[in-house]
Amino acid sequence: MGASADEPSASAQPKPSRSQRHWKPSRFNVQAITDEGWLLLWNTYTGSLNAFRPAQREPVLELISQKGVSSDGGGITGYLAKRGYLIPKEADELRRVQYAFGQENHRNDILELILLASEDCNFRCTYCYEDFKRGTMRPGVRASIKKLVESRVRTMRELTVNWFGGEPLYGLEAIEDLAPFFAETAEREGLKYFSHMTTNGYLLTEDVAARLLSWRITDFQITLDGLPEHHNQHRPGRDGSGTYQTIYDNLVKLSERDDDFSVVIRVNFAKSNADGLEAFLHSLQEKFSNDDRFTVSFHAVGRWGGDNDANLDVCGKDEAHATHMRLKAAARSLGLRVTSGWRPGVGVGTQVCYAVRPYNFIVGAHGDLMKCTIDLNKKDRNIVGKLLPDGTLDLNTDKMALWTEPAFERDTGCQSCHMLPACQGVHCPQIRMDHGQRPCPSIRFTAKREMVDYFKAKQDGTSSAVAASAPPVRIGGRE
Repeated sequence: MGASADEPSASAQPKPSRSQRHWKPSRFNVQAITDEGWLLLWNTYTGSLNAFRPAQREPVLELISQKGVSSDGGGITGYLAKRGYLIPKEADELRRVQYAFGQENHRNDILELILLASEDCNFRCTYCYEDFKRGTMRPGVRASIKKLVESRVRTMRELTVNWFGGEPLYGLEAIEDLAPFFAETAEREGLKYFSHMTTNGYLLTEDVAARLLSWRITDFQITLDGLPEHHNQHRPGRDGSGTYQTIYDNLVKLSERDDDFSVVIRVNFAKSNADGLEAFLHSLQEKFSNDDRFTVSFHAVGRWGGDNDANLDVCGKDEAHATHMRLKAAARSLGLRVTSGWRPGVGVGTQVCYAVRPYNFIVGAHGDLMKCTIDLNKKDRNIVGKLLPDGTLDLNTDKMALWTEPAFERDTGCQSCHMLPACQGVHCPQIRMDHGQRPCPSIRFTAKREMVDYFKAKQDGTSSAVAASAPPVRIGGRE
């Protein structure tokens, strides 16, 4: 984030030899003012963020006012235009978003797979919504996945594999079969490759961790729901046993490795455990506060469709927001890295759900192709096809269209929103389907505060305590 010390002066005069052009402010600009009077500007289309000193604030605000400005494109005007805060008078920003959506959704050089290595699990979390009816991914399905990847390597430039479940390490047999294949194929074909795993961490022993890292699975999400008494109540083993200590010990062992990896320690909070989480953060401080590979992420427990939903002590919206902000501040004060709802580079398409992209598929243990990791196979709309033995995708056109539509094109509220480029009206298509509501990302409501928090961390020299909010493929709404 530039502090504008080396930027052109707001009073810089255009060179007379250049032709004049009329510029208007982007309607995707977000402004925030710090307590010290700095002006923070963020553009949700370009992802640019800049900070202007108090003395520059009014001249910059004048330039991005509704009346616009005529300039040859030099000086500060040119700088603001380059960053996307000013755009040509004739530009149609809605059309730009439409074009960006089409560009991304019609890519054929990328494949993103969310693989259910096992649909069973060794935990029985109180807020879980899965039914555990299927076990480890069948060998025939694994063979079909290999054929799918092999059939696309000539046109593919990027491959992303996310291991999910159930508990994926319950299906280690499938991972042992596929993960080395993905890593070797990516190396041989020169593919950009990323592999993530959402795991409860109980089976992530030293030996297993070493094998996963050797297969280039280097990004993990592992959940600890507070102190042992709270975590064990929320996340017991399938036999009712406590699980906290094993997970914590595995995380500590992982931290003792020299490998390059990243771990998000996810903390789900409800009314029952929220008050004890500051003490829990102190327990993380000693082992993880000085290790940039570990990040803490806070999420309110929701009613995600499980049999126990009626018994969950979920926080209300305002309470959840207040708790979330309090916990982030507490974690940062202890030197822990914290995921942020806002970060530099949040721009066009970065808040769009993975399920919207036509190149992203969940592959179930029996070869079902799905889109949403919350719906899974519980709702027919989410089973969009089948992976055939030869590696081809047998897709239902209408179901695919339901998940991948540009919903903002029929929503005038989305079209007028400053967050449109980032979320494109499809931050969570499931919400629109189930409730007929606009699925706005929380950042729409918290952006100004998040911008100020990030700037303050930069000024204090603690910006390393702010981490990116998600892996390249967002696996949303669950443990």
